[in-house]
Amino acid sequence: MSDILDLDTITMLKDIMEDEFSLLIETFVDDASARIPTLRKSLDIAQMDELMRSAHSLKGSSSNLGAIPFSQKCLIVEKCAKEGDMSGLADVISELEADFIGLEAALKSHI
Repeated sequence: MSDILDLDTITMLKDIMEDEFSLLIETFVDDASARIPTLRKSLDIAQMDELMRSAHSLKGSSSNLGAIPFSQKCLIVEKCAKEGDMSGLADVISELEADFIGLEAALKSHI
């Protein structure tokens, strides 16, 4: 699962957060579970500001957890939304939806 998560980041967070690590993971999963559908909905109704905000938030939180590939896809969505470029965004959001399943499993395996 090291292609999904940077294990050094996870280890560092576990050491720093100690008993609160599981809460950190649960909070991210809950937040991402709400924001990912918002990405799709915002794209469907061409609400680029909301799309950009949700992608930005997911980008930061996933990066902080060491989920770099996921974070990089969020960056693509954020940039495209900022530029008003909707081409290909549906595919990237579909990839994020699929990637989140594996990311959630990888994160929870470290609790």
